[in-house]
Amino acid sequence: MRTIGTSPLRIHPLCLGANPFGWTADRVATEAILDAFLEGGGNFVDTADSYSSWVPGNRGGESETFIGAWMAARKNRSKLVIATKVGGHPEFQGLSPKVIAAAADASLSRLRADVIDLYYAHHDDGVTPIEEISAAFDGLVRAGKVRAVGISNLSAERIEGWLRVARAEGHALPVALQPAYSLVDRANFERNLAPIASREGLSVFPYPALASGFLTGKYRKAGDAQGAARGGSVARFFTPEGFGVLDALDEVAAAHRSTPTSVALAWLLAKPTIGAPIASVSRKEQLAALLAAPGLALTAEELARLDRASASFA
Repeated sequence: MRTIGTSPLRIHPLCLGANPFGWTADRVATEAILDAFLEGGGNFVDTADSYSSWVPGNRGGESETFIGAWMAARKNRSKLVIATKVGGHPEFQGLSPKVIAAAADASLSRLRADVIDLYYAHHDDGVTPIEEISAAFDGLVRAGKVRAVGISNLSAERIEGWLRVARAEGHALPVALQPAYSLVDRANFERNLAPIASREGLSVFPYPALASGFLTGKYRKAGDAQGAARGGSVARFFTPEGFGVLDALDEVAAAHRSTPTSVALAWLLAKPTIGAPIASVSRKEQLAALLAAPGLALTAEELARLDRASASFA
């Protein structure tokens, strides 16, 4: 177990991404996944108010609703650390103080919870002054509706501004950062965000840690992605460089009698500032490879092999 930044929140070093809930996982599958995750030692679940608004017929908030119903039925809220986000729900767009306050209440209602453990600014609207965003999140913490503040998908400049404002005004300081980061998406985080996270003691929760399934190795040729829910997201990795990363993952996995999935997550866990990779599944049978990652110790030579294989993405 580890803590999130300077907060008292203690988490398992694998975060379950809840974006499939209400999309590729229906309510029954969702509950089976959550049951197995908790039984396997996991306790950290990441969702957002916008999940899964992109599915025809959905309105947004389906993932939170499924999680809330499951926690209420199992009476296990105290065993979990729940992260959710504001900024992308169709009815709560942007990061104005009014939107943040209303969206937080809506998320609490769907989650059937009294408090959100970790609340992220999901997407920057590019309009709201950072002073107002920081104050709105601080207000939620002071009201007891949020335990800790996180930032996702904001530029380095905006993150730096938020930290300056929070210190100057005595607001709750962000303790977590959720950036895009994986073996095939390294550049922005490593060049622009990692120095901030290291300096500020932020826990980093990278997504999509498995590159929408590409790093699991199940997509080996263009035809493999046809008809898949995330097929469009992985097609850009069908390059010699992308398949080179899969070759390296295969080699390291074979040496450990493991899987490319576990190795890709273990590579992230070996990086400084990483609190827990975020990875998702649509079936409970897929969880084992995720939960195996924290126990997989890669050698310095293996880490260097993976670094070299993915250098073109850095």
